[in-house]
Amino acid sequence: MADESTGLWLIGARGSVATTAVSGLLALRAGLTPVTGCVTERPELAGVTLPGWSDLVVGGHDIAHTPLEKRAELLAEGGVLPHHLLESVRPGLREVDGEIRTADFDGVQAEVARRLAADITEFRARRRLARVVVINVSSTEAPVPSLPEHADLAALERAMADPDRRVLPPSSLFAYAALTAGCPFVEFTPSTGIALPALDELARREGLPYAGRDGKTGETLLRTVLAPMFTARALSVRSWAGTNLLGGGDGATLEDPAHADSKLRSKANGLAALLGGDVTAPLHIDNVPDLGETKTAWDHVSFEGFLGARMSLQLTWTGLDSALAAPLVLDLARLVAAAHAAGESGALGALAFFFKDPLGSDEHRFAEQTRALHEWAGGLG
Repeated sequence: MADESTGLWLIGARGSVATTAVSGLLALRAGLTPVTGCVTERPELAGVTLPGWSDLVVGGHDIAHTPLEKRAELLAEGGVLPHHLLESVRPGLREVDGEIRTADFDGVQAEVARRLAADITEFRARRRLARVVVINVSSTEAPVPSLPEHADLAALERAMADPDRRVLPPSSLFAYAALTAGCPFVEFTPSTGIALPALDELARREGLPYAGRDGKTGETLLRTVLAPMFTARALSVRSWAGTNLLGGGDGATLEDPAHADSKLRSKANGLAALLGGDVTAPLHIDNVPDLGETKTAWDHVSFEGFLGARMSLQLTWTGLDSALAAPLVLDLARLVAAAHAAGESGALGALAFFFKDPLGSDEHRFAEQTRALHEWAGGLG
C-alpha cells in the first residue's frame, strides 16, 4: 500500500479541525514540523504498513464557503497554527480547497445520498486513488430518536426514497453515502453517524470497515487514565463533577442544549463504564466566546479511602482542541486505510483508543485500549 495514494474525504472540510489537519499534513509532508501528537509515528507502530504523508490526498464536503487559507489565518490568530507555517502551506490549502464540494441536502434523501456519493467516487476516479477514507469532523448534531422501524437496511432505504420523510440526520446520510461509494467511514463527532444497525449491515455487506465515535482529546482522555487508578486501588469514587469552558464554533454549537446532549451522553457513558457503575457525575458545557480556540476543563473528584476517609482530586486541563484532534484524524485515516487494504469490515473496536464512545468495543480503560491498538495494528502487517 506504500505505493498507492489514499483519499481522505473530510465532512466539515472547512472547519477548524479539518483545516488544522490539512495544514498539519502539508507541514509534515514538507518536513516543516515534527510528528508530535501523531500516534501512527510511535515506535510501537513502526512495523505497520500505512499510507505515507505524501500518499494522502484530501477533499471533502462542507456547507461553509470560507476558503481554507482564510480559516487557517483565523486559526493562526487563535494560536492553533504557527504563523511561520502559513505562507508555506497556502498553495496546498488552495489546492485542497478546490477539492471541497458543497453539501446539498435539498430533495429526497435517497437522491441526496447519491449526489454525495457521486462527489466522492468522482474524486477517487479523477485522482486515481486506491481507496478513500471518509471522516466526519463537522459540528455536533442534536441527538435523533432511535429508528426501530428502520433496523434493517431494506426498510431504511425504502424510507429514504419517500419524498415526505427525512429519516436520517446529516451525519448518517454522509455515512450511508460513503458506504455506497465503497469507502470506509469514521465518525469523529458524537453525532449518530454510522451507529445504526442498518448502516452496520451495509458496511458488512460491502466489506467496509468503520470506526467511531467522538474523538477523545482532553477531559475524557484524562478520565480514561485516572478512573482505572481509583478502581485498581479499591478507592470508592463518590462523585466526579466536571465543567467545560470553550469558545469558537464548538462553544457556539454546544451552547444549544439539544446539541450539547450528544456530547454529554458520550462523556457520561465512558465514566460509568470505567468506574463499574453509575456515579454522581454532573457535567456542564459553557460557551465563553472570549476563549476562542482554547478549551478549559475542570474536574472535581470526591473519593473515599480506608476507614471512610474522605478525600478529593481536582484537575484542570487547558488545550487547543483542534490541535489535539487534528493528528488523530490523520492517524485514523492511515489506520482505517490499512484495515481496508487488509480486508477488514465492520466496526474496528481496536480503535477505541481514539474515542469517547467507541463502536465495536466496551473497553474504556486507556492502558487496555492502547494495548489492543498495538496488537491489532501489528496484525495488519
